[in-house]
Amino acid sequence: MIVVLGSPDADSAEIYAETVTKGDPSYAGALAGIELGLPVYHITEPEIKEQVDPEVYQEQVGLMEIALEVDKIAAAMRKVRRLSS
Repeated sequence: MIVVLGSPDADSAEIYAETVTKGDPSYAGALAGIELGLPVYHITEPEIKEQVDPEVYQEQVGLMEIALEVDKIAAAMRKVRRLSS
């Protein structure tokens, strides 16, 4: 099982990624202190993008991908994966 995020920026993606790996970093939510250790990716990362039918990806994500800072988001995801392994 993996988690696929669609967060619009690197900061929110990193917070959500930390929540499903190490537990809620704000200690305010239901996952406060609960480490799920789930691998987490963003929908725009190549590892996920190549798994989706190109037509479906373009229809559902294409416009969003143009508007987002995908490199910064991917860097945040890699950071969380690296720190959680």
